[in-house]
Amino acid sequence: MEQWGRWGMPVAASEQAPWIGNLWNGSWIASMVIGVFVWGLMFWAMFRYRRKSNTEVPKQNRYNLPMEILYTLVPFLIIGVLFFFTVQSQDHVLAKVNDRPVHTVNVIGQKWSWSFNYMEDKNPAVNAVVHDTGTVERLPDLYLPVNEPVRFNLTSADVIHSFWVPEFYFKLDVIPGHPNSFDVTPNREGTFLGKCAELCGTYHSAMLFNVHVVSVDAYNAHLKELQAKGQTGELKPPAWVNTVPSAPANEEHEG
Repeated sequence: MEQWGRWGMPVAASEQAPWIGNLWNGSWIASMVIGVFVWGLMFWAMFRYRRKSNTEVPKQNRYNLPMEILYTLVPFLIIGVLFFFTVQSQDHVLAKVNDRPVHTVNVIGQKWSWSFNYMEDKNPAVNAVVHDTGTVERLPDLYLPVNEPVRFNLTSADVIHSFWVPEFYFKLDVIPGHPNSFDVTPNREGTFLGKCAELCGTYHSAMLFNVHVVSVDAYNAHLKELQAKGQTGELKPPAWVNTVPSAPANEEHEG
């Protein structure tokens, strides 16, 4: 029953999620109200004006000006209301967190996995920039501290990807040559599945990653483990994105 109340959305896990959740719920409710009203008019017209035996065909009008104005203005009104609440939700979700310290994770999307750079050189518990990267065979792990804001800087090493954590109710495109950024504050501990939401090539379905929202101490401990493994320094995408096919051609070509 709780799932029906969210209209199929997962349980939210970020402070920004309710803005998208409320927009989602409001859109469904508005759609159902409009749908029931339109269906009611259709069935009412079908039964009220159904043709009866030995009845002359009613007078046919070429147009009804008040009716045409009505069904022209009402859709614009509906679109305007949805547009207003969409922009309002978008502004709150994309707003940068300025009043508290922010953890920064520089994300690289590449065919076909993810790299995460934890920019924690100013964090006294870590004092280093550490990274983790995945492959098609091994899903990378993204660790985030609960109840602390995180800034994601998104870049691509090749084609357009899309960074999506369903429990955050948010996704953002990862575009080559066009860095994107957003802030999020995870507020529920747990392990969630992140994925690429943009069809990016042959192994698009393998672009998954595990999101671990943990305590601050567990977050720092994980970064210290990466540091102990020698996974220090920032991984960066190439200056010129890779547009060469990632799989060799089946036939050789002479130069």
